[in-house]
Amino acid sequence: MEKFNKYRAKADQETAKKRAEVEERERKIKERREKEQKQLEEQEKREALEPKIKELTDEEAAEMMQQQKQKESSKTVAKAATKDVDTTKKDEEEEDPQDAGKLKPNAGNGCDLPNYRWTQTLSDIEVRIPLPKAGLRSRDLTVDIQKNHLKVAVKNQLPAIIDDRLLHDVKMEESTWLLEDKQTVLITLEKVNKMEWWSRLVVSDPEINTKKINPEPSKLSDLDGETRGLVEKMMYDQRQKEMGLPTSEEQKKQDMMKK
Repeated sequence: MEKFNKYRAKADQETAKKRAEVEERERKIKERREKEQKQLEEQEKREALEPKIKELTDEEAAEMMQQQKQKESSKTVAKAATKDVDTTKKDEEEEDPQDAGKLKPNAGNGCDLPNYRWTQTLSDIEVRIPLPKAGLRSRDLTVDIQKNHLKVAVKNQLPAIIDDRLLHDVKMEESTWLLEDKQTVLITLEKVNKMEWWSRLVVSDPEINTKKINPEPSKLSDLDGETRGLVEKMMYDQRQKEMGLPTSEEQKKQDMMKK
């Protein structure tokens, strides 16, 4: 019980921290949308108050003609750019036939499935499972997190909600679960390999297209030491690949062969 209470406090802190980060992110998105909506409403009010017919001076007429020409030129450029993008997308689809049939990631870079929803960052995965009936307590559930297996079930009820092999290994000691509002099971899985995106949670899930994942931009200074080191290494390896040079791992192997 002493060990349990020790690690339970740590797990509660980590979960509260992550929940606060999610709430802060959602708050910022909501504020941005409200601001955009307010600006749009103010613009509509200004347009409604403006007179429908306005007499122009010669200078204003000349300026309007110039603006019209610029707009037409911009439309032409935009059409050409759109055509290039469509061609690029078509080429990408032709180049990657193995991605056919894969699902598009949800807003959290995971997947929305009938029984649960999962999202991910490079370092961890969150799984939200709505319970089949309200009022259940933690003691009514079986949640077993293993290194490469996950089981979630209501006791004395078959089949299990999840009972399958995980796509990749997770850190058992850093992975936690809790019951939110007696309605949703929230599971946080800490990835062992923090340099790859998961294409599915468990091996029986449909696969998502990881090439369409859109990670939330963040400053390197905001990341913890371990994650920052991994991101910097990935950025370095990407630059090396673009220049046709060996990655850090390949360079390490070459140095070992030279020795």
